[in-house]
Amino acid sequence: MRTPPSSAALPRVLLFVALLALLGIGVPAPQPAGAAALPYQDPALPVATRVDDLLARMSLDEKIGQMTQAERASVTPADITNFRLGSVLSGGGSAPTPNNATSWADMYDRFQNAALGTPLGIPMIYGSDAVHGHNNVVGATIFPHNIGLGATRNPELVRQIGRATAEEVTGTGVDWTFAPCLCVVSNDRWGRSYESFGEQPALVGSMTSVIDGLQGASLDASGSILATAKHYLGDGGTTGGTDQGNTQLSEAELRNIHLPPFAEAVRRNVGSVMISYSSWNGQKLHGHSYLINDVLKGELGFTGFVVSDWNGIDQLDGATGFTAAEVSQAVNAGIDMVMVPTGWRQFIGFLRAEAQAGRVSQARIDDANRRILTKKFELGVFERPLTDRSYTATVGSAAHRALARQAVAQSQVLLKNDGNVLPLAAANNRIFVAGKSADNIGYASGGWTISWQGGSGAITAGTSILAGIRNAVAPSSTVTYHAAGTGIDSSYQAAIAVVGETPYAEGRGDRPGAMGLDATDLATLNTLRASGVPVIVVLVSGRPLDISAQLPNWNALLAAWLPGTEGGGVADVLFGTHQPGGKLPVSWMSSAGQQPINDGDGKTPLFPYGFGLGYSGGPPADTTAPTVPGTPTAAGTTATGTTLNWAASSDDVGVTGYRVYRTTGGTQTLLGTVAGTSYQVTGLTAATAYQFQVVAVDAAGNASAPSATVGVTTTGDSGGSACQVVYAVNEWGGGFTGDVTIRNTGSTALTGWTLAFTFPSTGQRVVQGWSARWTQTGTAVTASNETWNASLAAGASVGIGFNGSHGGSNPRPTGFTLNGQPCGAG
Repeated sequence: MRTPPSSAALPRVLLFVALLALLGIGVPAPQPAGAAALPYQDPALPVATRVDDLLARMSLDEKIGQMTQAERASVTPADITNFRLGSVLSGGGSAPTPNNATSWADMYDRFQNAALGTPLGIPMIYGSDAVHGHNNVVGATIFPHNIGLGATRNPELVRQIGRATAEEVTGTGVDWTFAPCLCVVSNDRWGRSYESFGEQPALVGSMTSVIDGLQGASLDASGSILATAKHYLGDGGTTGGTDQGNTQLSEAELRNIHLPPFAEAVRRNVGSVMISYSSWNGQKLHGHSYLINDVLKGELGFTGFVVSDWNGIDQLDGATGFTAAEVSQAVNAGIDMVMVPTGWRQFIGFLRAEAQAGRVSQARIDDANRRILTKKFELGVFERPLTDRSYTATVGSAAHRALARQAVAQSQVLLKNDGNVLPLAAANNRIFVAGKSADNIGYASGGWTISWQGGSGAITAGTSILAGIRNAVAPSSTVTYHAAGTGIDSSYQAAIAVVGETPYAEGRGDRPGAMGLDATDLATLNTLRASGVPVIVVLVSGRPLDISAQLPNWNALLAAWLPGTEGGGVADVLFGTHQPGGKLPVSWMSSAGQQPINDGDGKTPLFPYGFGLGYSGGPPADTTAPTVPGTPTAAGTTATGTTLNWAASSDDVGVTGYRVYRTTGGTQTLLGTVAGTSYQVTGLTAATAYQFQVVAVDAAGNASAPSATVGVTTTGDSGGSACQVVYAVNEWGGGFTGDVTIRNTGSTALTGWTLAFTFPSTGQRVVQGWSARWTQTGTAVTASNETWNASLAAGASVGIGFNGSHGGSNPRPTGFTLNGQPCGAG
């Protein structure tokens, strides 16, 4: 929510209007307070009507100005007025002096008053990378980065973080954040891995709940800001994990892995989408008309506006310095607002010339303006353009810091706990703390904190992990700290080593070589271990690190990710105030040479996706692998199925079910989860060898190591179904995402296909689908191929999916058929 312009601003506006009148430039006549001079100024009219009226009054230069975004350090208030600029941004670390909430609000209002001084009085919107809190502002609450939030598996918590962030952003005047990042990370070498919620599209899609928090019940509601889904599309899947690199995937794979979170963001009415620097099969996304115009705006039905990344259009031709041709290519490809931080004057000149020459049509410019202006009207900035300072006091508030501490605690993943060394006793204990990251808020916060690449030390207000530990112990306990471990001896009962990565952001964070701990950390750990005291490692990092060689020397390992300013949340888990409930959002490599490694790719991780231990007495402790007594019996084994049987291990305490995995041709697939010790496998191919493994899980989601592998070779019988369907869901509230994998298990290719199934409940509905044409009549659902995935070779698979809603329960559909033939369940 914004506040009206101050009375002090009005004389400046009127003087400017009078000056324009003397120059012969027509402007709307000033109106009495409370009166709407023209239809676009009337908040009682529908937004579409207001947009139509305003567009009809705008010149080409005014429209081009709306499509231009400049960086705050390269623009003055007079520039905004003279060039009719539609938006200003702060790059990472770009802030007013002094850097505090009030200075930000004052700066915003200066820029906004300049925008209001234009003939049509169109307000600007201000963008900032508030990616884990309002992280450019000193004193703001810094929440865990996305990888830690993915470990929480808690979309409601993430929604609340979105709301808290929106309030702090609103209190500084800023009305637009370049968040959330919806990248699906596939290679941990990538320097932006921590900006991803995880490696599974369903997990990332579930965390789009942050959009609901940022944008509120409606964009014009108090404390709401505009969200941005980024980076479209495939930036988490580049070859080698190279930032701004090339994502080399088929269209089916791109749609299967990287598109679903954006489809979910569109379903949540995200206001803007930012384009990725990266390429798809050699073509830069900033000029990719098919993916922006056809898929995003057409197929997904995105009605907001598309913004480029920082100078992203300059990469289209591979040469330094953007050209007129790059401008027309990007705009024609569907980019509506262009982020040209310092070269905005040149951009305006190029776009004007391209439009006048007909290389960018008036219709394309009007479409871009319609999208931008619609969001401005929906935000309410026409009625309340200035900072709502009732929210300024929320920046770094106690309530928001408490929420951040809760998020930190929920994000901790306990990976090892030999001898139940954790939780630590708060009373009558002697604890030695070491490690370069223990007393360093900058290191705990990572990149995109106060500055672009992050920093070291007390860069902003908060509680370090060391301070959190000291606050957690009773007066009867002793906590000694030395970064290098100097001074430790056998009198201590536990040693906590807080080690890991130092801050980085995009580009500088790529790790093409080794991915282990640095020499400082290794020396500290050796010092602690030599004392004979149990060593507990708290790993502060933006991704999994290569630690398999050192892990046997540690008694416990806690993945803390990049927790931010509230280190007390780490201490809450160390001392058992909060049970460790975090689950790995990514697979943890056994060695750097495994990269990329992802769930189901056939590689054996050090810790699998979804792994996370609990404490005894709280959520069930980690379970050990169930035993599988040899190969399942061959009796009854056919081309279409077999029965797997195994025995529960005596130490499977708290087990609630078993996951069954199949490996074929190096690809591992989760078939399903059962409560008992038997699983009926169907949909297999004749005369084919398969391998199966079983994993035990408990109520908290803890997963055991895989069982021994058992093998089955099917007979030559070609009877039974010629397809297999794997159906998986991710639920939240009354909604869910359905991910469906169809495998052609027949011997001939399909040149067209239709999948059919029936929902068990009348309240289950397909709301929006992708990678297929979805229809629903009653409870009957069909999904037919798109032109690009119509051919399904023998043995090949295709992934499709949908967003759904449900009332009450949400049971699995049964009875899948493909082209009328029954399918086995996977």
